[in-house]
Amino acid sequence: MPTNFTVVPVEAHADGGGDETAERTEAPGTPEGPEPERPSPGDGNPRENSPFLNNVEVEQESFFEGKNMALFEEEMDSNPMVSSLLNKLANYTNLSQGVVEHEEDEESRRREAKAPRMGTFIGVYLPCLQNILGVILFLRLTWIVGVAGVLESFLIVAMCCTCTMLTAISMSAIATNGVVPAGGSYYMISRSLGPEFGGAVGLCFYLGTTFAGAMYILGTIEIFLTYISPGAAVFQAEAAGGEAAAMLHNMRVYGTCTLVLMALVVFVGVKYVNKLALVFLACVVLSILAIYAGVIKSAFDPPDIPVCLLGNRTLSRRSFDACIKAYVIHNNSATSALWGLFCNGSQPSATCDEYFTQNNVTEIQGIPGAASGVFLGIMAGSNRSGDLKDAQKSIPTGTILAIVTTSFIYLSCIVLFGACIEGVVLRDKFGEALQGNLVIGMLAWPSPWVIVIGSFFSTCGAGLQSLTGAPRLLQAIARDGIIPFLQVFGHGKANGEPTWALLLTVLICETGILIASLDSVAPILSMFFLMCYLFVNLACAVQTLLRTPNWRPRFKFYHWTLSFLGMSLCLALMFICSWYYALSAMLIAGCIYKYIEYRGAEKEWGDGIRGLSLNAARYALLRVEHGPPHTKNWRPQVLVMLNLDAEQAVKHPRLLSFTSQLKAGKGLTIVGSVLEGTYLDKHMEAQLAEENIRSLMSTEKTKGFCQLVVASSLRDGMSHLIQSAGLGGLKHNTVLMAWPASWKQEDNPFSWKNFVDTVRDTTAAHQALLVAKNIDSFPQNQERFGGGHIDVWWIVHDGGMLMLLPFLLRQHKVWRKCRMRIFTVAQVDDNSIQMKKDLQMFLYHLRISAEVEVVEMVENDISAFTYERTLMMEQRSQMLKQMQLSKNEQEREAQLIHDRNTASHTAAAARTQAPPTPDKVQMTWTREKLIAEKYRNRDTSLSGFKDLFSMKPDQSNVRRMHTAVKLNGVVLNKSQDAQLVLLNMPGPPKNRQGDENYMEFLEVLTEGLNRVLLVRGGGREVITIYS
Repeated sequence: MPTNFTVVPVEAHADGGGDETAERTEAPGTPEGPEPERPSPGDGNPRENSPFLNNVEVEQESFFEGKNMALFEEEMDSNPMVSSLLNKLANYTNLSQGVVEHEEDEESRRREAKAPRMGTFIGVYLPCLQNILGVILFLRLTWIVGVAGVLESFLIVAMCCTCTMLTAISMSAIATNGVVPAGGSYYMISRSLGPEFGGAVGLCFYLGTTFAGAMYILGTIEIFLTYISPGAAVFQAEAAGGEAAAMLHNMRVYGTCTLVLMALVVFVGVKYVNKLALVFLACVVLSILAIYAGVIKSAFDPPDIPVCLLGNRTLSRRSFDACIKAYVIHNNSATSALWGLFCNGSQPSATCDEYFTQNNVTEIQGIPGAASGVFLGIMAGSNRSGDLKDAQKSIPTGTILAIVTTSFIYLSCIVLFGACIEGVVLRDKFGEALQGNLVIGMLAWPSPWVIVIGSFFSTCGAGLQSLTGAPRLLQAIARDGIIPFLQVFGHGKANGEPTWALLLTVLICETGILIASLDSVAPILSMFFLMCYLFVNLACAVQTLLRTPNWRPRFKFYHWTLSFLGMSLCLALMFICSWYYALSAMLIAGCIYKYIEYRGAEKEWGDGIRGLSLNAARYALLRVEHGPPHTKNWRPQVLVMLNLDAEQAVKHPRLLSFTSQLKAGKGLTIVGSVLEGTYLDKHMEAQLAEENIRSLMSTEKTKGFCQLVVASSLRDGMSHLIQSAGLGGLKHNTVLMAWPASWKQEDNPFSWKNFVDTVRDTTAAHQALLVAKNIDSFPQNQERFGGGHIDVWWIVHDGGMLMLLPFLLRQHKVWRKCRMRIFTVAQVDDNSIQMKKDLQMFLYHLRISAEVEVVEMVENDISAFTYERTLMMEQRSQMLKQMQLSKNEQEREAQLIHDRNTASHTAAAARTQAPPTPDKVQMTWTREKLIAEKYRNRDTSLSGFKDLFSMKPDQSNVRRMHTAVKLNGVVLNKSQDAQLVLLNMPGPPKNRQGDENYMEFLEVLTEGLNRVLLVRGGGREVITIYS
């Protein structure tokens, strides 16, 4: 859809001020002199003197961009002027996208600006044409037609052409959806499907392109040794059946020499390859024209090409002249040279081969008169996208035109070969029946040498194109840094030529040449090419279906159904060609994928797989929004509350270690923390704290999300996290925090308030709460417990959390060797034996193995220690209240003095302005009254402190302290040596006046234990006996 832009000059006229300025500028007599040049980060226009700013400020502030843009002057460093941005976009070169990558590749941009930039014809059309019209057309297409027949060959090639055309359409859509730097198909796949898919398929495609170079070189040597100069062979066959082995050795020797020569040409520079490409393509065009000319000539004047047949088999004409078994001379019969090849003597009575005896020899015309490398080559242009002037225009146009041209040539050649050449001759792969001549060459006009020379140079050119494209592909992969050990191949010469990548390509290509068999190398590279085409189609389909805002290709003739059809064709052709090669290629790609996922660098390229994940996550979140999960699906989704120190570092890192041990990588983990202050003042500290938390999460291998809140107080921040952390149905149901060990310290006497309020918040939100005491003594992920127990003290039922947590912990290797013990407390009226049997049966149904023990708590009198401990607790609580009260009274006293002084000054001013009235009473605040007020407050405070020593403890507090002391003694007796103790956490009192006493109760309950986890359920069942 066309968009119109109107550029309007912004002029500042103030009562004709603009014209006066222009007149002053052009007035004679104005002193001229060179102004010092200053850098202009904006649009580059000269500055104007502003009437609102003095000249000193204008000279000092180098970022000021004229009075018209003064409103935006403070944002010029981060947000450039539009004119500057457009200037950069207009001079954009094909480099990696993104602001950071632009800055990193600034030096690379200057180097690559000197490299030759090619258009559609030389940069895309010719490489595609040379790669497609290569070895298969001239050396194997006639054999394919002879074996499969005209109709089946036509269908096979039509299917291949359809596959390549659909892939070209998908590739055109991706290539026109933004700038395509060096890397071509790899860049398109990696930016569409992510670095894992891109790296895996890119490396496979690189291997395919490299082996394609080996195949083209082998084809070149086969043409040279078979059809041009058979006498140039270094190795000769010593026995009758040694021709094939000798030919393989010759292919290896000549192939290696040709590879070295081509590598030197590519090393010199891509411009020389492009110059040679024109010569090679001219030979290809002449060869194809010679084929069509030969077809037309054979319709009117068929050539005389006799072929000798024995039965329905062709015979090689290299070792005999006449196609007869015997001569008749003067009524006497004499055997021919052909007789000597199949018989053990020249006499008519000699013993001959059975097939030779049973069949007659006939001679027919090989060309009585009137066609698979189609997979290869369509990416040859896109591989060199970094050398193109406009890759978005050249890749679609050049590739589709090349496919249309070559598809016509292939399909027409199949029909013409079937119409003009005998089937037995077509099935002669190496032209043995034609005295060692190329089959397709015998059809050409005016001479078979036109085809031989043309095919020779065609395969040479295709080999050069492969050796040019493959190193650039490897260089692009290495420069992205997704595979660490390949980064050395990202370097090259000063002009950007990939020297090290070319060296590796030559070594890999040499392994293909050592195979030395054209028919063995071709299926290998076909699998890699087809896999690359499959993922190009998949990338286009995914981007189209996701409908991301950035998917705006200029090429409009695409649809996701075409991409899926192309993908299905590629997959089908892979298994039709060779199912074991297809599985091998997929296995190699899978291994590379997992390696990049495990060791590769993390890249965020806005790929389609990430978009697909977001869509899937959105769909899943909407599905789980309907209601709470079933008990069978319940698992702890943990919100971890971390405390930070003054440097924004985590105080208790082992809390994350315990989280990873509890989760074992499953379920949701949200790591939260609170900074006190306002976000505008603390956003830098918040960013630093979040980086520290993420780094610690990576170190502790805690998989989850980090959520940091800046709030006016720690209390409000923790409440916000408990209420709003998570998204939709993916919210936490459990809060994990550390025990506030400093709650008794004088410098922080009220930290327990935040803790108790957090306990109340989790209870109100129906969330479970886990409080780890002595968290710094908990094990790290690298530690291993060789034995010991995890003791569970099940006092009240909390939904089964106490049963579930040890089971989850024992799944981790830290706690795996620990055994689980469950203790429950029986009162005087309870049947301990029956309780133990019932508990064992309950654990059996829960499928949890644990030792069971019932502890009896005998009723006894409250001890003096308990009474004294309760009294000390209440005295401390009262003292804290008195201290806080005294502090508040001092503040109120200072405020009272200030208010009274203000009132006296106001009254004095009123007396000077108005006559005094008898109704008003004058109050005087004297020094004696101030001292008396102070002593009165001090006496009140002292009397309050004296009351502390005469107070008696509350009976309810005594009972609670008795329970805490009694339970602590029982737990210490049984579980003092346990690796971990899990206890029911009692709830806070309903009366907020006793919050500090609640902390004391918990302290007494867990006193003397090494590692304690206080557990408070969320009010719902989390474990069930049913399947």
